[in-house]
Amino acid sequence: MTTSNGLHLSAGSAANGPYALDIGPGRPGWAHTALRVVHLDPGAAHVFDTGDAEWIVLPLQGACTVQIDETMYQIQGRESVFAQVSDFAYAPRDARVQIASGAGGRFALAGAKCERQLPARYGPAPEVPVEERGSGTCARRVRNFAAAGAFDCDKLIAVEVITPGGNWSSYPPHKHDEHLPGEESELEEIYYFEIEDGGLGYQRVFPSRAGGADVLAEVRTGDAVLVPDGWHGPSIAQPGHAMYYLNVMAGPGATREWRIRFHPDHIDRAGGYR
Repeated sequence: MTTSNGLHLSAGSAANGPYALDIGPGRPGWAHTALRVVHLDPGAAHVFDTGDAEWIVLPLQGACTVQIDETMYQIQGRESVFAQVSDFAYAPRDARVQIASGAGGRFALAGAKCERQLPARYGPAPEVPVEERGSGTCARRVRNFAAAGAFDCDKLIAVEVITPGGNWSSYPPHKHDEHLPGEESELEEIYYFEIEDGGLGYQRVFPSRAGGADVLAEVRTGDAVLVPDGWHGPSIAQPGHAMYYLNVMAGPGATREWRIRFHPDHIDRAGGYR
């Protein structure tokens, strides 16, 4: 059973031109965050203009070169999202980007509308902070490659989460849909999923206000869930099949920060957070 109100995008349903997935400002009710996934055949390249957004080129599978205006970066990438942390490249607004891959691969473009033009940069894999969160059946691993305190962006926040098969993550349910200084930041969020060995998972989002986001979705590789508002979690991995998700967040606040509130009915029972 899937209840989504259009917020669960099954694999292929949001394809557009060269992109297997294309989410961005301009969708109804969507203003700040963007996520694209591009598949490159061996020897192929993809060129795009960043426009009024900043972008991170993150390999999901494979290696590539990323040319941002006149600067070239060699990205070693990885065999799969489950194998290891990847290096990445940051592209500022108002730039031209070319991604090329000799052996081919799949590449995520995580973006956010922004104001400042920061310098293009390379993000080395060994410098990505990796965090073990939760315990027991709520244990998971978070790769904070573009978390607010880990890598400088103007608006964009992005992390990866690996949830072992049978575990819950994004738990206890939490939200970030109000601006409450020092307590909660207002952020849209995209979840992009890959499930190990053809498995499945489940994602829940439930309202924090009348008429708010309400999702109960069975998710598989290539699916995405949009979280414009509301309590989100848990993300549940099928036993025997690890779950990966890429979170992309941004909002209207002047300060780039990830501040969340936990659902009061769950926090005392949870083995961790997010």
